[in-house]
Order: sequence, then C-alpha cells, then structure tokens
Amino acid sequence: MSLLAAFSICKVAKDAAGVAGNVFAFGLFVSPIPTFRRIIRNGSTEMFSGLPYIYSLLNCLICMWYGTPLISADNLLITTVNSIGAIFQFVYIILFLIYAEKAKKVRMIVLLVAVLGVFAIILVGSLQIDDILMRRFFVGFLSCASLISMFASPMFIIKLVIQTKSVEFMPFYLSLSTFLMSTSFFLYGLFNEDVFIYGPNGIGTVLGVTQLILYFYYENKSRENSREPLIVSYV
Repeated sequence: MSLLAAFSICKVAKDAAGVAGNVFAFGLFVSPIPTFRRIIRNGSTEMFSGLPYIYSLLNCLICMWYGTPLISADNLLITTVNSIGAIFQFVYIILFLIYAEKAKKVRMIVLLVAVLGVFAIILVGSLQIDDILMRRFFVGFLSCASLISMFASPMFIIKLVIQTKSVEFMPFYLSLSTFLMSTSFFLYGLFNEDVFIYGPNGIGTVLGVTQLILYFYYENKSRENSREPLIVSYV
C-alpha cells in the first residue's frame, strides 16, 4: 500500500469518526428535552438545577473555539458539533430562565454572564499569543480540562447507582450516547494525532463502558429480584 493510499484511508476514517461523533452527540444534546417538557407543562423548574446547562455551554464554547482554524488545523467537525451543542444549551438556559423562580433566575443570569465573560477572556487572550503552537496548547489544555470535568461528572451517578443498586437515575440511552460519542471522538483524535481530543475522550470512553456495565449488571439484578415469589412463608 502506498503512502498516499494509507493517508487517504486514514483521512476517510478520521472524517467518518468525526461525523459519527456529531451524530451521537446530537443524542446527548436532545436528552434534556423530556425534562423541559415537564418544566413547561408544570410552569416551574421545581427542584431541577440549571448548572449543568451553564457548564455545558462553557464546555461547548471552549471546544468550539479550539476546533477553529485560528487555533488548530483540520478540526472543523469539532467546531460543528460544539456550535450545535452551544445553541442547544442557550435554548435550555433561556427556557430555564423563563420558568425559574426569581432567586434561581438571578443566579442563572449571573452565571451566564460569568460564562460569557470567561469565554471572551479566553478568546481575546488566546489571540494575543503570537506563537500558534503555544496558542493551540493554551486553548487545547483548557478544552481538555473542561472535557475531563464533564466526563467525570457521571461519577456521582455511578456512585448513586452502586449505593441504591438501581439504574433509575442513569438512563440507558444517555449512557449509550455518551459511550458512542466519546469512542467516536477518541478515534477521531487518534487519526488526527491530537492529544487534546483523544485524551479526554479516551477517559470518556472508559467511563461510558463503566456506566453500561453497571446498567446491565443492576438491570439484571432487578429482573432476578422481580422473579422471586411475592408470598413469603413465615413458618
């Protein structure tokens, strides 16, 4: 196989992994829709928190900026997926603000302004770095840290599942989408030789596998328990 043919295959594989990552990420972006249907139906945010959407917005904005040609080359699919993600998070935040109580609303507005301010500082600050490699390292490090924090957040759910021995709080399709998206972008990063992409997504893949294993384990346990006789003899 010639070097040119190998390069072509690698590029096709990278693009395929990136497109797949975009598709699977869409599953994650639409996952809060049932929650917001309930919020709209009840006219209240109840006990729901808006923090996940604020944090996801910051993560999407940083990763979107990293994927632009001004920061890293040939990462357009990173920009597209995070641009779509940022739009979704903005919509969720606006809906949350509409139905939130006054105290929550004020806190969310303050956090939103803070997130936009932090992103503006990152954007302007990175453009002040003339060395393109240092600029890429600076933004890449921030995007990597943000992604790792995002992928680590399900650790609380994993702990809850183990404690309660129930998968009620860990939706299967959300865990599956996380695993598929992380795996796709892990491969994308490998093909593109970009440690700032394959590093955090490799961690996300491991955590996704862990969630799926726990899901099937406790789901089978609950089925086995449901087969036990309901009438207990106290002889």
